[in-house]
Amino acid sequence: MKNATARKGRSTEARAAIAAERRELADLFDTLRTEQWNEQSLCVGWRVREVAAHMSMGFRLSLPVTLGELVKARGNLHRMTDRVARRDAAAHSTTALTAFLRDNAHHPWTPPVGGFAAALGHDVVHGLDITVALGLDRRVPEDRLRILLDEIRPSSLKFFGADLDGVRLYAEDLDWSYGSGSPVFGAAQDLLLLAYGRRLPDGRLRGELSSRFTRPANEA
Repeated sequence: MKNATARKGRSTEARAAIAAERRELADLFDTLRTEQWNEQSLCVGWRVREVAAHMSMGFRLSLPVTLGELVKARGNLHRMTDRVARRDAAAHSTTALTAFLRDNAHHPWTPPVGGFAAALGHDVVHGLDITVALGLDRRVPEDRLRILLDEIRPSSLKFFGADLDGVRLYAEDLDWSYGSGSPVFGAAQDLLLLAYGRRLPDGRLRGELSSRFTRPANEA
């Protein structure tokens, strides 16, 4: 009973965080200039507009439609999400892409694995894919970061293709670390991006192995 109560409390906390994150990101998207929507995000091959389109895919596509898209992609999830993001980014205005996120702040969508914490991670990390790439100084609130940092596991690192072997991450703005090996220091939200397989612009990390997680100049 106590465990069930604790799980319900975590779920309620995550859902509130999701709604707040979506509304705040929608407000931020409202401020972007046309050229910013067309800039490269941290998602290789996706501009800001493709990331924004992808963020609302789970709200807009029913399960049967999603499965149909997956069949078209011959079962390759990455190929499917890439094709849908490109198609929808071209089909919808930036105003519509923003509205999809704001209007679905309380939508109960979750990824196939991970529940509401994974849904929060989807929103937070894709938001950072945009703001970090654009050089915007948006700080994700600490309570949301802690939910996600606490969820980091070897299985999740493998899923996102994050190679942290031989590295210990140390947050400079929170009491948090993860892994073992050579220290890499940075803001907690930047380290979260590493756990989701991202590489960052130069100058955001410190440590002997920090260059391992830095984007090449031709990807910026």
